[in-house]
Amino acid sequence: MARERGREYADKMMELSYRRHRFPPVVIQHAVWLYLRFTLSYRDVEDLLAERGLDISYETVRSWC
Repeated sequence: MARERGREYADKMMELSYRRHRFPPVVIQHAVWLYLRFTLSYRDVEDLLAERGLDISYETVRSWC
């Protein structure tokens, strides 16, 4: 019973759209993951992404999270 409700809920969920974003979904997902998983500040995430060669401001990270 619970599994059926879970499947129905998953079927009704809308797929995330990254259409209007400048960066690929993988970059956005990684930035959000870093912020949430390690409880970093937006500036910390900005610095970590800069070390990987990505020029993303902390304000952009804030808008994603």
